[in-house]
This record gives sequence, C-alpha cells and structure tokens, in this order.
Amino acid sequence: MGHRDNLIAAARQCLLATGYARTTVRDLVAASGANQASINYHFGSKDQLLTRALTELNAEWGELLFSALGNPDEPIGHEERWRRIIDSIRDHQDLWFVNFESVSYVQHDAQIRSINAHGQELARTALARSFGGLPPSADPADVRAVGGHYYSLLVGVALQWLTDPDNAPSAADVVRADRLAAERT
Repeated sequence: MGHRDNLIAAARQCLLATGYARTTVRDLVAASGANQASINYHFGSKDQLLTRALTELNAEWGELLFSALGNPDEPIGHEERWRRIIDSIRDHQDLWFVNFESVSYVQHDAQIRSINAHGQELARTALARSFGGLPPSADPADVRAVGGHYYSLLVGVALQWLTDPDNAPSAADVVRADRLAAERT
C-alpha cells in the first residue's frame, strides 16, 4: 500500500475514532506513518484528505443501510426492517456518528454538502421502495415524499439510539407509532 492509500486508511481510522473536527495533522501522520508534506502532496490539505475518507465512509454507511433494508421485494414486515436498522445502528455506532457529524459541515463545505445530499437521495429512494412499496417507476414526487417521511424517521430513530439507547424506540414502537399516526389522518 502506498502513501496515498495509507493516508486514506489513517483518515478513516481517525474519523471513526475521534471525528472530523478533532482529527489533527499530527493524528494523521502518526496513524499513517507518512509526513505532513505527503498529505499536502496527495490531497492538498488535511480537510481534503478527511473529505475523501468521509466520502468512503458515507458510501459504507449507505451500504450498511441498504443491507439492513434488504431486498425491497423481500416478504418481511416493517418491524423486521426497523429491527435490522436498529441493529445496524448499534453495531456500527462509529460510522453513524461520523455520518451525523458530517452534517455540521454542509453549511461551509460544498463538497461535503454534495456527498450528504447524494447519500440522502439514495436513502430516500431505498426507503420509499422498502417501506412504501413504491416501484422504480413511481412518480419521483411520491418517492421524494414517502422516502422523506421514512428518512426523517430513520434520522430520528438513529439519533435516539446514539444518544439515549435506554429510552430509544424499539422496532415495534416505530411501527406502532407510524400505524397510529396513519389511522388518525
């Protein structure tokens, strides 16, 4: 593995261990065995290196989510899908924390904003298919609305599991609340 690959691996490691804001050049140098000049040579700056690693981690987060959702045509209920998602959150907390932290950078970094927007679009589409039963040919406005609804639930459920797992909703709670809300409209 070359310096570039070592630096990306080190950046991933640092992001997962300490986060974007707390990762220093010194941390990256120590984790990679490279020097600061290598960071600048290969990536231009520490922030560009971290953004590159963040892109990979965001894609990995998406793969975990899609894996938890399973095949949209798979005959499983919503509760089982939510259980898989909650298990993924618990099993991969560091990746979920990095994903949440990246949101705080979208205001000032167009590249991170683009990464997050693309990931959200993919997630909304997958959620609309898995939970809403919408086919690939569905009206894009319906996909955006249904996917946005379930994405909002996903973010809220994940945030609760990351910050207060003792009081976070179970899969059964999420499905029950969604059903009760639908009955009242």
